[in-house]
This record gives sequence, structure tokens and C-alpha cells, in this order.
Amino acid sequence: MRYVIVCVVKGEGGRFNNEMRKDIFKKFNAKSSKLPAHFTIKAPFEYEGNIRELEEALYNFSKEEEKASFTMSKYNHFDDRVIYMDVNMSKEGKELHNRLIDLLSSFDYINFNKKDGKDKIFHVTLTSKKVPPIFDKLWNYVNQYSFNFNCNFDNISIFKWEDSTWKLYREFKLGLK
Repeated sequence: MRYVIVCVVKGEGGRFNNEMRKDIFKKFNAKSSKLPAHFTIKAPFEYEGNIRELEEALYNFSKEEEKASFTMSKYNHFDDRVIYMDVNMSKEGKELHNRLIDLLSSFDYINFNKKDGKDKIFHVTLTSKKVPPIFDKLWNYVNQYSFNFNCNFDNISIFKWEDSTWKLYREFKLGLK
């Protein structure tokens, strides 16, 4: 089975990202992830065993931890390959994230690299497929739409790859003691 662990961005920031991605696809045929607006906690990984222990660990973690804030107010990009909304994670959010990475690292089937470990660049992707040939057009297009969102790192969501798409498998809400 293939899984990915993310924080789904909800509220106005999530709606803005989801609508922009649809708009970019419609106007430029440039795709992004099949996931809703999110920042990645653990990039896709394969595991054929039962993930019940992981679910229990995330459930317990979510009950002990409080949500943390982050803001999004500017666009950024990885070379000419990916355009994203920059996530300015709060100090509390970074600490929460690092504790979560430590927990996930305790599972032998979850391994991190520099792109999805503690030192990742927090971002919410707008487009990541077919970007290089039209990067300048896309970059100019998205920059017509300014934004400023206060968001929360308030969930840990596991998605499972099924039927050629990502489907929500479990969501753990932070800070609901």
C-alpha cells in the first residue's frame, strides 16, 4: 500500500489553494497533486503491513499536542518546476512538526530525507506538473492574485492511494483533549 501523511490546509487558505489549482489547470493544463490543499509531513511511502500501531501513535500524539499557527502571504517556486504558496510556520509549529518527525522516525518503514524531514521547506503546492515550458506565464499569472492567510497546523491526515487517486484514510485533529 502507498500512503502519504500531510496536514490539510483548511479554511480560506485551503479554499484559495484548491480554487487556484483548478484555475491553473483549466487555463494552462498544468496539474498538481490529487490531494487537497496541504503541506507534506511525510512524502509517499510504501508499506504492505498493518499500520495500526502508526495510527495509535498518531492518535495519542494528536491528543497530547496543541495546534499551531502558520501564515501564507507570498508565492515561491522550486526552480522552474514547482510553484507554491510559501508557508511561514510559527516557532510552535516547527517544534510540533519536529516532535512529529521524531515519532514517525520510530517506525522502521518510514524514512525521511532532506525534502520531507525536519528541515523541509514548508509549502503548499499550486502546480508541479508540466511547469517548465510555461513557468514564466504561470508565475506572472499567479502573482496577479495576492493573499494573506492565517492558518493552523491542526491535523495529521493519512491518505492512501486507491483507484488511481489519494483517499483520506484517517485524520487526527490536534488539541482536542
